[in-house]
Amino acid sequence: MKKALLGVVASLLVATAALAASTLPKPTPTVPVKGMVTVVDLGAKTCIPCRMMAPILVDLEKEYRGRAAVVFIDVTQDRDAAERFGIRAIPTQVFFDKNGRQVARHEGFMDKKSLSDRLNRLLAK
Repeated sequence: MKKALLGVVASLLVATAALAASTLPKPTPTVPVKGMVTVVDLGAKTCIPCRMMAPILVDLEKEYRGRAAVVFIDVTQDRDAAERFGIRAIPTQVFFDKNGRQVARHEGFMDKKSLSDRLNRLLAK
């Protein structure tokens, strides 16, 4: 009986630790990325337009890898980022040139072509 109870307690401890680790907020990446054109998309995994942008951001991250940084920050997990970037609505995209200066921002859904055009203009400078 003691062994069975000990096994149940051990299982609960392992499950609790795993759940706690999976719900811990991920550290916010340093943005803008030094020496690179950077777009930061601030949103939430529960926001419909943000979720619509997720595959676009994945595609752009692959397409521009090594030339521009594409970063997503979930403001529900990093409330400091929302304040730091002055977020009034989500999603919001903030663009930085390679010198780290904020050069543009957009509130709301942004399609892949518009994001690519903006990144290409920044890379051409």
